[in-house]
Amino acid sequence: MTKLKIGLVAALGLGLIIAVLFYNKSRSAAELRSDILKDIPVTVVTVKKQSLQENLSLVGTIGANNDVNVISETQGRVTAVRVKVGDYVSAGAVLVQVDDELKQANLSAAEVNYEKAKKDYERYQSLLKKNTITQSQLDGARLAFKSAESQYTVARRQVSDTRISSPISGYVTARPVDVGAMVQPGTSVANVVDISTLKVKLNVAEKDVFKLREGDRVEVTTEVYPGVSFDGKISSLSAKGDEAHTYPVEVVIPNSRQHPLKAGMFGRISFTSMALKEAVTIPREALVGSIKDPQVFVLNGNLARLRAIVVGGVAGMNLGVTQGLTEGERVVVNGQNNLRDSTTVTVVGEGIAP
Repeated sequence: MTKLKIGLVAALGLGLIIAVLFYNKSRSAAELRSDILKDIPVTVVTVKKQSLQENLSLVGTIGANNDVNVISETQGRVTAVRVKVGDYVSAGAVLVQVDDELKQANLSAAEVNYEKAKKDYERYQSLLKKNTITQSQLDGARLAFKSAESQYTVARRQVSDTRISSPISGYVTARPVDVGAMVQPGTSVANVVDISTLKVKLNVAEKDVFKLREGDRVEVTTEVYPGVSFDGKISSLSAKGDEAHTYPVEVVIPNSRQHPLKAGMFGRISFTSMALKEAVTIPREALVGSIKDPQVFVLNGNLARLRAIVVGGVAGMNLGVTQGLTEGERVVVNGQNNLRDSTTVTVVGEGIAP
């Protein structure tokens, strides 16, 4: 009986020891799991200040410096056409000749009347000095001379209008009339464009337009000439925006002889002269949320604190931060998906923001 009791006591003691060992093991494992879950591994970078060049690039249609629709100011039959589409013409060159036979006859008659009235007026002036005519007779001769002069000017202009000329130098892009066609005042006879200088009209958002100045340099590229860039400058900035809160901006580009551009082509305008600014920068991957509502996890000891920031520019894969961070602070760039505000973390990698 005594041996049995001793055996039972020994068995109970052994079972108690085993139970205690299992309990301690499970508790240690739970604490270990808790530590693992609490200290989340992260990679951080130390932020620093650097110069950011803001980039603004827009696509627009390249237009001619001057685009003129040449209109007839006279009526008549076309007797000669002196240009064809594609020709280069100088300012004042005759494009179309309209029949001027009757207008030349009117000019000759008006010229004769003008010369006669002029001589009569000069003779009457001499006679008045000799007191052989009255002042009213001289006044009548002066009025006749002025009338004849006006008629002569009109007749001369009518003859000039029969020679329809280009008001600008440029290329003829359209010529809708041919020999024998009848034209009226207002009839279009040709279209001439000047592409020695080109211009692009763009609409720039209000947040960007105040960063631009007249005379600022721009860079223009096209798909027609890959790898070739053209220098231009801002010629005007509108003081009034449209309903979409964008502001018209005009850019001028000198045309190139080596790589000539044409009106109507697409061009990408890069505003390269936007001011450099110093700002704290962070890698884009450190951002939590969107650009409109940006946040980052900032390391405070072994805690990751969620902090709102203000992004003031983009430079490649870096973001410029204008508010919310100071130089030298460390932000999480890897592992933040597992974090909440004030989570305990373990730093497994560290670097400096590029």
